[in-house]
Amino acid sequence: MRLFLPLVLLIPLAGCRQAQPLPVYWQIPPFQLTAQSGQPFDSKSLEGSIWVADFIYTTCPGPCPRMSAQMRGVQTAIESMPDVKLVSFSVDPKNDTPAVLAAYATRYRAEPGRWFFLTGEQAALETVCRNGFKLGDVDGSLVHSTRFVLLDRHSRVRGFYSTPEDGALPKLLHDIRQLAKENSAPPPK
Repeated sequence: MRLFLPLVLLIPLAGCRQAQPLPVYWQIPPFQLTAQSGQPFDSKSLEGSIWVADFIYTTCPGPCPRMSAQMRGVQTAIESMPDVKLVSFSVDPKNDTPAVLAAYATRYRAEPGRWFFLTGEQAALETVCRNGFKLGDVDGSLVHSTRFVLLDRHSRVRGFYSTPEDGALPKLLHDIRQLAKENSAPPPK
């Protein structure tokens, strides 16, 4: 009994360990696209914000509606964190015009100024998807990643979350909160 009591008293302390910092994978290069409002969108507007990105298209019969519903859930979960943004990149720029994206944003109750739907020239989206996020191609095939990507206040990739997996969204929300507490180091030069 003597040994048992001190162990029981240590159990609550086990949860008090310092969280391990999230890995820093790479920094996303700057980009300029067009938002669902029809206005130019410069990635500089995300500086200082934590953000979550995904790749979708509005006529997707597969994973995109589920991913957008999940992103809506993230938006709800972070409503008390105004410096967290959500960015959905279209992989179908030929059809996903700003007006089409605006209607899609309305369908998922995207909060203006918080959740952005971006389109642009295919080459610009290709550069962002393949060279920035390293998640495939925007080549007209409409094949795309079903992962959410977490980025810090310096647009550095800090995590990937496979949306079909049950534990992905709770882990994403945990990591968003962890990043919000983190005093991010300046980006590499």
